[in-house]
Amino acid sequence: MIVAVTGGKGGVGKSTVSVELGAALDATVVDADLGMADLPTGPGPDLHDVLAGRADPIEAVREGCGPVRLLPCGRSLAGARAADVSTLDGALRAVEATYGDVVVDCPAGMKADAGVPLAVADACVIVASPQSYALADAVRSRELARELDAGLVGVVINRALDDPPTRTFEGVLGAPAVVVPADPRVGQTVESFRPVVRAAPSTRAARAVSAVADAVTRAKRV
Repeated sequence: MIVAVTGGKGGVGKSTVSVELGAALDATVVDADLGMADLPTGPGPDLHDVLAGRADPIEAVREGCGPVRLLPCGRSLAGARAADVSTLDGALRAVEATYGDVVVDCPAGMKADAGVPLAVADACVIVASPQSYALADAVRSRELARELDAGLVGVVINRALDDPPTRTFEGVLGAPAVVVPADPRVGQTVESFRPVVRAAPSTRAARAVSAVADAVTRAKRV
């Protein structure tokens, strides 16, 4: 299954949730934010190269990134311009065929580049901030996902300090919501590539991510 991690605005923690969910599912994480990549990269081919026809998608997967396989994205504007997004479907399906589940870290917002990974995905997870006003952004993300047939399997209310309006999110979005509390260990997930679902599985944050992973697994059976 290909699962898109999306959200209406940047800065809500999509990349962090993508890495955590990838670790929980033993999935390959793909950074599909062609213009503002956030996940670690390094020497070797990346998604820009794959979508420009310069590299095979399997060749670009990094298997030495701790507990998570990663297909990173380039950081250059020239690379983003050369990328042919119409080939993303084939690239992600090739990774899925080789490694199994794929978690796609989507671009923020509602522009076309955010819609392309959703159009490829079998399902999606929406990440939102804990404030009630963030619900409107989450609704817009859900509507885009619906238009592109990416079924919503779960909502992550991220970086919560108090008790957010979980039931309101669930009622409006029509999907189970989990709360990931503000936790410095989660905040370091992307930089350290040590997801809490592996490093601290008994924490509330890890249990919340595991609940989303369980929802993805159930969706695969339908």
